[in-house]
Amino acid sequence: MTADLRLLVELETPSDDKTLLDTGLTVLGRWLAGRLAGARFTRHDGGRHGDVLEVTLPGTAPGHVLFLCHYDTVWPRGTLETWPFRVTDGRASGPGTFDMKLGIVQAVWALRAVRAFGLRVPSVRLLLTGDEEIGSPAGRPHIERSSDGALATLVFEASLDGALKTGRKGVGLFDVTVRGVEAHAGLDPAAGVSAIHQLAELIGMISAFGDAGKGTTVNVGLVRGGTALNVVAGEASCGVDVRVAQAAETARLDADFAALRPSDARALLSVRGEWNRPPMVPNAPTRRLFTLAARVGEQLGLRLSDVSVGGASDANFVSALGRGVLDGLGALGGGAHARHEHVLLAPVPARTALVAGLLVALAPGPAGAPTLGA
Repeated sequence: MTADLRLLVELETPSDDKTLLDTGLTVLGRWLAGRLAGARFTRHDGGRHGDVLEVTLPGTAPGHVLFLCHYDTVWPRGTLETWPFRVTDGRASGPGTFDMKLGIVQAVWALRAVRAFGLRVPSVRLLLTGDEEIGSPAGRPHIERSSDGALATLVFEASLDGALKTGRKGVGLFDVTVRGVEAHAGLDPAAGVSAIHQLAELIGMISAFGDAGKGTTVNVGLVRGGTALNVVAGEASCGVDVRVAQAAETARLDADFAALRPSDARALLSVRGEWNRPPMVPNAPTRRLFTLAARVGEQLGLRLSDVSVGGASDANFVSALGRGVLDGLGALGGGAHARHEHVLLAPVPARTALVAGLLVALAPGPAGAPTLGA
């Protein structure tokens, strides 16, 4: 499994590099064909984004379970030159190890395990998307289609210190732009309207949109503007990241952004953006799925807990449709999107066995109802 992880990590697959994504997915497909004999493969065109690979593995029980993984990473081309894959003291590090290439490896080896032992399990659709890190514009339709009618959707994002993820915040990404009036800062400053000054006032208002009591956070993460020190700035903009735990908050935030006005009527304001992912609020099917996973974990000596986190994933799309989805079934480790990204190798066999056991528990009984851990 460590060798497989090395293979995947050494395939550089940044979300914004179509060439590397295409090459990486081709190699991934060959690897999967070798590891999962008899699987059926369908590659869906992602346009300018990464393609989606759909792998179907026939089961021995009715129904299907969806495995969700993404093969794209945040790391740009050439990162491996200064940060190669390595294993030190039971920790594997390298770009994409934690988010989420070990998750892919664990998903595949869980499928190998149930086949090796001849266990009765539903069919599995393994979906590998290449644009999760940028909001899944190409992957989302396939995720929603494949999760329709599934007994469960299992997402192989990393865990939080071993905890499974049953809740995630929704994400909105917005750009706020102010167009002012340029002027010479020394000769005729009153003739100008500084877009930077106007934006600075608006940033204070935008920051106040947050509501800690409702789990809503607002972060102005990027600011751009101006052309020179002695020019009253003609344009300035900022990028805003919004996270919401409650679906109702999206409408309030939309109204708040729509109500923004510069204090100087000569300045023009535009707000562009969208809600990248809806919030993943634990629903009844997800709670039942976690209870089932906890029972399976007990048989393996694992005491599982669940958690809601601020980050979003493709699980958000499934949850928003009222379907059962369990996230965080991937790696233990840390450092997502950071140079200290790493995974712990010792827990890998037990976490892989958890997924295999969960597949067995999800197999419908003779009457067609899930056995729920029987």
